[in-house]
Amino acid sequence: MTTKQRVLITGGANGIGAAIAQRSIQDGYEPVIIDRTGDGIIADLSNPDETEKALKTALAQGPITRLVNNVGIVRPASAETQTLDDLNLVLSLNLRCAMQCMQALVPSMKEAGFGRIVNISSRAALGKELRTAYAATKAGLIGMTRVWALELGKFGITSNAIGPGPIKTELFQKANPDDSPRTKAIINSIPVKRIGLPEDVAQAVSFMLSDKSGFVTGQTLYVCGGMTVGVSPL
Repeated sequence: MTTKQRVLITGGANGIGAAIAQRSIQDGYEPVIIDRTGDGIIADLSNPDETEKALKTALAQGPITRLVNNVGIVRPASAETQTLDDLNLVLSLNLRCAMQCMQALVPSMKEAGFGRIVNISSRAALGKELRTAYAATKAGLIGMTRVWALELGKFGITSNAIGPGPIKTELFQKANPDDSPRTKAIINSIPVKRIGLPEDVAQAVSFMLSDKSGFVTGQTLYVCGGMTVGVSPL
């Protein structure tokens, strides 16, 4: 395999991350997964030291020139009750981890003259009730995406973000059963009238990781069935 064919996916054992890993295999890449569970490199990515150790393990097997910062956590709470412990955990996993992974992989990308960074943000970056910590980190991820695009473009490295809307993962279905009034209300609020699938997000990530996406950088693509129309700026 060439140095361009390995892709690191954080939180790739389940849900959206697993769909991205499966699509990466279909696209001819070798997925390198870091997660708390599964068959990949096992680590608690909310811990900087464990993250560093996992990244060294991944890079010991060879350079990696594609990165999907997918791992994340939600700590729902009202603005008045969101705790500092919640904030610190969400910041570490959703934001610090992404920067740490980028910094570890950029040397390989620069050496290859090629790199693809895809950050999994969220539609919640535009604002959502009970998401003070989560929305802050997902908006911060978009900000970092744009800075990295400006700084790294001259090295052949692109940096883009994906902002999923409601996606039918196991966690989503537990909170929103198919026949519940809440789920029906969510579907009615989506222009395409369905909940997204992990594969919908993986399809968007696939484009951003491809050789042919080299003229697209610093962008945020909302994979949300049209929910952001009328909310996000042009």
